[in-house]
Formats: sequence, C-alpha cells, structure tokens
Amino acid sequence: MNSSRQRGLAAPFALVTGFGALFALGTVAAGLHGKVSPTALLIVAAAVVTVLSFVAEPIAAIPLAFVGWLSAVGFSHAPYGQLRLTGPFAGRSAVVMAACALAAGGLGLLLRRSANRPILEGVGSETGQPGMVAVPDRSKAGRRAGGRQALEGDSVLAKAAYAVGARRALTGMLTAVVGLPLLTLLLALARHQLSLTDDLLIYLVAVVGLAVIGGFWPAVLGAASAFLLLNWYFTPPLHTFTVDKPDNLLALLLFVTVAMLVSSVVHLAASRAAQAARSREEARLLLTLAQTVLGGADTPAAVLDHLVTTLGGRAELLEFVGGRWVRIAASGNAPDGAATTRVSVRTDLALEVAGQPDAIASGLLAGFAAQAAAALDRERLRTQAAQAEALAEGNRMRTALLAAVSHDLRTPLASIKASVSSLRQTDVAWTESDEEALLATIEENADRLDGLIGNLLDMSRLHTGSLQPFLRPITIDEVAPIALRGLDAPAGVRFEVPDGMPLVLADPGLLERVLANLFSNALHHSPAARPPALQAHRQDDTVVLEVIDHGAGVPDGLKTEIFEPFRRFDDRKVGVGLGLAVAKGFTEAMGGAIVAADTPGGGLTVRVTLPVASATAGAESMQGAGS
Repeated sequence: MNSSRQRGLAAPFALVTGFGALFALGTVAAGLHGKVSPTALLIVAAAVVTVLSFVAEPIAAIPLAFVGWLSAVGFSHAPYGQLRLTGPFAGRSAVVMAACALAAGGLGLLLRRSANRPILEGVGSETGQPGMVAVPDRSKAGRRAGGRQALEGDSVLAKAAYAVGARRALTGMLTAVVGLPLLTLLLALARHQLSLTDDLLIYLVAVVGLAVIGGFWPAVLGAASAFLLLNWYFTPPLHTFTVDKPDNLLALLLFVTVAMLVSSVVHLAASRAAQAARSREEARLLLTLAQTVLGGADTPAAVLDHLVTTLGGRAELLEFVGGRWVRIAASGNAPDGAATTRVSVRTDLALEVAGQPDAIASGLLAGFAAQAAAALDRERLRTQAAQAEALAEGNRMRTALLAAVSHDLRTPLASIKASVSSLRQTDVAWTESDEEALLATIEENADRLDGLIGNLLDMSRLHTGSLQPFLRPITIDEVAPIALRGLDAPAGVRFEVPDGMPLVLADPGLLERVLANLFSNALHHSPAARPPALQAHRQDDTVVLEVIDHGAGVPDGLKTEIFEPFRRFDDRKVGVGLGLAVAKGFTEAMGGAIVAADTPGGGLTVRVTLPVASATAGAESMQGAGS
C-alpha cells in the first residue's frame, strides 16, 4: 500500500502553503478596510484550514488551525493588527478552527485508509516490470516491518517530511525548549540596543538552526514559540498578545511565514542529501550484485547468497507448482517469528525475505528479485540447451551410424553370404584351394564384422557413461602382443619397448582395445616397406606409448578431428571411423591422454600417456576392485 497517499500531503509543504494563503487573506482584508465582515473572514480562513487539513497529514492540522485562528482574530476588526485573544469572536473563532481542522484531518485520513486498504503496491508497475507485488505479513511484526518498508518506497514529498531520524528530532525539540527562552532572556537584556527588526532576524536564524539540527517539526515548534515570545516580550504593548500597530503584526506574520518557508527549504535539502546517500548505497549494492552475476555466479543460489551476505536475514526463491509454493533456492537464517516480505516477480515466482536488521528499499528488493528470477531462467535455459545438444549429438551419431553401417555391415555380410552360398552349391566341384579361399574370405569378413560391432558397442558404452574401468598395475609387454591378435599383419608391427619400463595403471582390456585400434589404423596407412612401430619411454610420472606409421600423415587442422566418431579422411573410406574415437574415450576413462603428432620423415604418430603405477595406487586399486 502506498503510504504517502495514505498519510497525505507532507506537512512542510502543507504548512507553507497554508501560512501563505492565510497571510494573503489577512492582507486582502486589511487592504479593503472593513469591507470584509469578521464572519466572512472567519469562513474563508476556516475553508483554507479545512481544505489543507483534509489533504495534508493529520499532524499538520494543529498548526494550520492555530495560524488560521490568529489570522481571523487579527484581521477581523479595525484597527487591524490588534490580537484580541479574548472575547466572544475570539472564542467562536477558536472553536470553529479547531472543529474544522480536526474534522477535516480525521475524515481525510479515514478516506485515504479505506481507499487504499485492498490495494497491493506494484513494485514494478510504473517501470513496466510485470507482476511485481509486495505482499506484507499479516502478523503484528509483519505490520511493523511493512510500515518500515513502505516508508522506504514513498514519494519524494513524504521522504522530505521524515528524512531526519528520531534522535535528531528529539535533539531539536530539546534545543527549542531550552534555547529559545535563553535567547529571549538575552534579547530582553539588550532591548534598548536592538529594534524589533533585529529581534525578528535573530529569531529567524534560531529557527533555521533548529531546522538544521532537528528537521522540520522542531522548526515549526520554534517558529510558533518565537512568534509568541516576540509578541509578548518585544512587540508593544509589552507582556500582552495585543499588537497596537498593524505593521508590527505584519512583521510577525511575515516572520512566521518566512521561518516556515526557510525551514522547509533547509529540511528539503537535508532530506535530499539523505535520499542521495540511500540511492548511492542502493546503486553500490546493485553494482556489486551485477558484478557477482557477470563474474560467473549466475545462479539463483548465488544471488540469494549475495543478498544475505549484504543485507543479512534469510532469503528464499519460491515457485508456484502444482497448487503450492515450492522452494527453488534459499540462503541465510532468520529468527523465529521474524516478519516476512514477499515480492512476486511473476504470478508463479516470488522472492521472500525475513529477519533483515534494517528495512530494505522496495527498489533494491525488486532488483534482487529480478536478478534471482533471471538467474533461474538462465540456469534452466542452460540445462535445456545442454539437453538439446545431447539430443542433437545423439541424432548426429545415429545418422552417421546408419550411413556408415549401411555399407560397412552389408559389405562383409554380402561377402560371407556369397562365400557360404558358393560352398553349398552341389552342381559345382570346388578344388581344395578354392574352398580355402572361400573359407578365408568368410573368416576375414567375420573378423571385420567382429571388430566393427566391438567398436560400436564400445562407443555405445562411452556415450551412455556406463564404462567402469578396472585399473591395476600392468606391463606394456603383456598387453601389446594380445592387441595384435586378429589383425591382418601381426608380424608387421615392430615392438621397441626398452627393458625396465615401469608398470602403468590401466585396465588391461581397455588398453588392449586402445592398442588394437591404433595398430589397425597404423597398418592400414603404412606402406609395406616401412611397417609401423610401437615405442615406449618414461616421462616424469607417466609412460608415453607411441604408435608410429609412415603413411601420408594428417594435416595439422585435422589432428583433433580424427578422434571424433565417424570421421574418415582417406579416399577409400574404409571402416566406420570409430577406432580412434574409441581409443580416445578408453584412454581418458583410464586417466590418460591421447594426441596425434607428425612422424619425422612423414606419417602420423599417436601418443598415449598413462600414469605410472605406484605401489600405493596399485594396492588402493586392488582394494577398490575387491570391495
């Protein structure tokens, strides 16, 4: 609820406006020299007091009624300027002014409260932010906190009336109560050296000082007290409230008006300075929040952590799902029974804060709520993007698999089918050499199918994340010969592994598949005169295995792409393009690394780096496998 509308026009502006209007009314009545009857003057002054008491804060009604009464009494009869504080007209004027001010002030407050009671304040409605609503707590503590938060969100007029804290206001009141009588005593002692004009200026300086010290209301008290003190002690006839000269009354009324006006300006300056300080602090907090988000902490939890670290208390981001509010992220702690304030970013998303030691400005709270909502949206978008990327990758792999398998599976199957059909023909007499050739074709294509299906299954395990390597200390010599089995030319790979090589920590089965795929690739690209080789050497805490061929090599721009699934770069397009991809996946699953480099003199060298198996690592690996 907008409390500035509930309280009405701020007192500094209402009083200055009322004093000016009443002063102008008295001036007109004096200038007409009795053409305005006392009753008419009283009615017009009462109307001014009624209207301003109705639209202003209730506390402004009392000084308005007092000044209205002084105007009606001072300008009702000639000679104008004599304050007739007793008599029937003065009594009637006092009753009329008090009744009008109290009735109008109470009625205005009642109407404003009833008109605003069912309305919730849209924090972002004026700036186009959708559906941002502040929902106050209905508990007693919540109403107190809601009032403090409402003060933070008021208009400039309301902030001007409440910029000074209670301590400074109390100090100003005490200064007025003690300082003005003391100042009056000093001026009375120097009455023969000072004129009324001097006294007015000195009191004006005192009232301005009260405005600087304690704000507007101590200045109002000071102006009213100074008016009475000047009238009683320094305006002839002394020690009465009667003013025998109109120009003296005019001076007193001008003093009150100028004092109120100057006090309002001073108070406005102080309130604007306080407002600027609050705005700077809010801007600093929002800048820090933006830097946190831009620095990578772009999650709802990180935004709430920043809010709690900066402002204290507890913060929760809630989402309305399935007919109830579900907590998405939370941070901090709040004492039991702490007031809770909820800010709705959307109809299904809200930020709740509680337990902050100081009231949070509505704009700052709306900024945190918007950032938390944006972080949640970005987090979900990242999740959806990752899921879409995974689906796209799966679709790409399936498409490539169908394109590759449609040829690479059908070709060996067709060869096997043709060879078997030929052997089963009864009308053809096959020689022994022909049968051996057909059987060799069947075996060769069956091995080819076996390798293809093995690579497909291995890639499926890598893609689904179901691969669980069993690491243990092994030697290169026990795995490399096994990897050559089933290859076309096992004798064509030279082993150049020096004696005394340390054990490596690897899965024997996975390492065998890695070397088998690398040997197959090297045999496929190496010329017959220069067979591939396997070399090994130790480098710090790792063992480096190099499978070297002397083929055409691979351009630098393609050395990372050859490890991608279904990538084939030779003209013959032999194989599905999974061998190197499987080798890379298995190597990284064992904690190693694999890279491609140029072979000196031409060709490709694939380097596999595996960690050296220490005694501790081997024991831990064996214990983990046993458990």
